[in-house]
Amino acid sequence: YLINFCQMKFESLINQMILNNKKRIQTFPSKEKCELFINHLKDLLFVSDIVNNPTAGELERSIELLEEDLKNLVLSIIKDEQKAIEHSTDFFAALPSIYHLSITDAEAILNSDPAARNLEEVMIAYPGFFATLVYRFSHQLFKQGLHTLARFFTEYAHSKTGIDIHPGASIGHSFAIDHGTGIVIGETSKIGNNVKIYQGVTLGALNVSKENATIKRHPTVEDSVVIYAGATILGGSTVIGEGCIIGGNVWITYSVPANSIAYHKSEIHIKDNNPFPEPINFII
Repeated sequence: YLINFCQMKFESLINQMILNNKKRIQTFPSKEKCELFINHLKDLLFVSDIVNNPTAGELERSIELLEEDLKNLVLSIIKDEQKAIEHSTDFFAALPSIYHLSITDAEAILNSDPAARNLEEVMIAYPGFFATLVYRFSHQLFKQGLHTLARFFTEYAHSKTGIDIHPGASIGHSFAIDHGTGIVIGETSKIGNNVKIYQGVTLGALNVSKENATIKRHPTVEDSVVIYAGATILGGSTVIGEGCIIGGNVWITYSVPANSIAYHKSEIHIKDNNPFPEPINFII
């Protein structure tokens, strides 16, 4: 009896799993197809000119294929072909603006990183540029109301780079991420122009209560701010003023006036292991 009971329960669980998985398949796009779309679009915009030198006709055909791919990704979510076509058309209409913004990002990285040798190296190899580019793709989708697809995009960049930028965040031009691993930028963050952020920086919320989901929970960073490694800046009313320098490992929950330097002062004590630091001269 016990065996039969367990078998019935197990079969019930399997049936429920199959039903739930069917619902998910109907609601969510393919992760693999999302990743292919992102990589193909990035290559089209920044790698093909460098490597393959395609003709205008070849580029136009590639864009048409990608437009069809995006339509199918959207269609897997909203189940309305006409709306899916409209969303894909709107995204590609915004692509020139995304492209020019991304060029400013690459130039900002090149101009601020002594290790960067040329723009092509930044576009092809720098994880900060890749994460920002995918954010710009996903932010456009987010503005179009395609929140699930936008999150799929940014989570792919997160998994590849360790940089977590919510697609709802607002980021101006010439945004430079150096190294980048461990950066977190929350949904309602607002970042101005010519901002540079180092690894381990968090722009987060003071309160993660679900009832605050519709209000501004994350900081505002104004133009020309530099935020060094490990800094944590929290709160929707926190504003980092224009031209500020935020030092490493600071914890900030209040606004910082423009053109300020905020830093964490710590003391390092070094003990000499040699009991006789001064030389002793013996005269015999």
